Amino acid sequence: MWLFNSSIGRKLVMSLSGLFLILFLTFHLAMNFVAVFSGEAYNMVCEFLGANWYALVGTLILALGFVVHIIYAFWLTIQNRKARGNDRYAVVAKPKQVEWASQNMLVLGIIVVVFFILHLAQFWYKMQFNEIAGLDLGVDPHDGYQLILDTFSNPLFVILYLVWFVAIWFHLTHGFWSAIQTIGWNNNVWLTRWKAISNVYATIICAGFAFIAIYFGFIA
Repeated sequence: MWLFNSSIGRKLVMSLSGLFLILFLTFHLAMNFVAVFSGEAYNMVCEFLGANWYALVGTLILALGFVVHIIYAFWLTIQNRKARGNDRYAVVAKPKQVEWASQNMLVLGIIVVVFFILHLAQFWYKMQFNEIAGLDLGVDPHDGYQLILDTFSNPLFVILYLVWFVAIWFHLTHGFWSAIQTIGWNNNVWLTRWKAISNVYATIICAGFAFIAIYFGFIA
């Protein structure tokens, strides 16, 4: 199948999975921002998205999209290195139009994944998984608001999350428009526009998440 046997197909799969994760980030930010205005409303959202079948299905789909994106990212990186052969060791000047993020997408991706695992351990494991498995963690899986307060009361977590958001910002500023280019919107006019949209979107998303971390770390 050409999606697996060709480099274009693999890039398309990685791009589509990346755009899917971008949609999730948008939803996740909107959900988390509720906590800034009302702890009770946020807990209602957490209860709605707890161990219900539709929440579990959504979690599985999200996990699949994330795994597919990671696998294809490594696959394409290995493929590109094999294609370049010994030339990848040659010292050459980077073209001015090549972004720093595009040269370090794999490293940025690894940072994002490592912190994502930390995030899962800190929130998903203590909330949805806790509710499903009935664990005795000393945490109310329906009181997500209190968990946010407890987590960001530690300044170390605030700093770690801010580092994570910076890595996501760099990853998104290149990944967003690159995915759009892969699916076909790559004429000169729209490519420039999509690059601008990618920068604006990444800034709004990451600034929003950073605001939440800072708010609960130093204000709330």
